[in-house]
Amino acid sequence: MTRLPALFLSHGSPMLAVEDSPAGRFLDGLGGQWPRPRAIVVASAHFEADQPSVGGAPEPQTVHDFGGFPSQLYQIRYPAPGAPALAEAIAHRLSDAGLAARVCSHHWLDHGVWVPLRRAYPEADIPVVPLSVNPRADAAHHFAVGRALAPLREDGVLVIGSGGFVHNLRDLEWDDRDAPLPAWANDFAVWMRDKLEAHDTAALLDWQTRAPHARKAHPTVEHLMPLFVALGAGGDAARVRSLHRSHEFGSLALDAFAFD
Repeated sequence: MTRLPALFLSHGSPMLAVEDSPAGRFLDGLGGQWPRPRAIVVASAHFEADQPSVGGAPEPQTVHDFGGFPSQLYQIRYPAPGAPALAEAIAHRLSDAGLAARVCSHHWLDHGVWVPLRRAYPEADIPVVPLSVNPRADAAHHFAVGRALAPLREDGVLVIGSGGFVHNLRDLEWDDRDAPLPAWANDFAVWMRDKLEAHDTAALLDWQTRAPHARKAHPTVEHLMPLFVALGAGGDAARVRSLHRSHEFGSLALDAFAFD
């Protein structure tokens, strides 16, 4: 079976699910870049837990975990099946790696999962397993989670981290989707890209200390932690490929990367 990459995707605003945009068009073509996965594991910024938690629902429902958007968004369903056996296997892998994990049999698909998948795999016929992040844990913890999942890629499982490359909602220019990327956000994004391309894992794991404007780029860390899950899942000396780069509303950077 062909080994699949691990991906980091910025899921942006929930409107990404329906609007025409550079990020949306990128996602529309994403599913055809690799062989069809047998299952997809998504570490989502919107699934927060104090310990690694894996969604094991056989038929997970679509969660509309946002407010103030057009009514059409709340009608969307992404009826992908779950994969309870895979969820159990993932929890065992994590626990064997010293990361005590649990299966949440009633956890459903938040918009960090279904928004990008609706564009990349619109048929919703591939089993999906959501995975939590822990905003109280550091990048090294999430990197270790990804490392434990890396062997799944040999078995046709696509591992995705779904978050945001620069994510400061209070700074966004909500009235101007095409507002320029501010200098501080660009400085942070350039630093992150440079360290990813240089395979400087030590610097990346210490991003809160070393990256310029780190606290402003991520006042809370949950949207960057999926990047470290994907980076870890890429395996040792993974090739880093930039798949997409755009931004919206000023500082909402929507970069995407593949690690393989």
